[in-house]
Amino acid sequence: MGGPAVELKLLGLAVIVGLVQLVWAAIAARRQQGLKWAGGPRDEPPPPISGVAARLDRAFHNFMETFPLFVAAVVAAYLAAKLGPLTHWGAALYVGARAIYPAAYAAGIRYLRTLIWAVSMVGLGMVVTALFR
Repeated sequence: MGGPAVELKLLGLAVIVGLVQLVWAAIAARRQQGLKWAGGPRDEPPPPISGVAARLDRAFHNFMETFPLFVAAVVAAYLAAKLGPLTHWGAALYVGARAIYPAAYAAGIRYLRTLIWAVSMVGLGMVVTALFR
């Protein structure tokens, strides 16, 4: 056979997107907070972050709000044998938009980042819609 379904490969790619965002946000935060706090027991709240570091942190948290829904939708579509063009393109839209979202957020591009987020939601909606066809 041809290996895993495209949607499952895109799910794996979404995991990589999330890991990259996590590392990018953590590096940006540690640059502001310093390694002394990060290397300690963290008994005290973290020093505040601002600017690009804070935007990257918010972008990562935004990813984490939608990623479990994407996982559930892709796995459900796979298990229900509902994979097809709708899930393929929907998953591609979701992953592609989520991959560029943090850069747009970090750059402070207001309406573009909102449009990118909306595209990712359309993609997620396409995968969910396939479950009911």
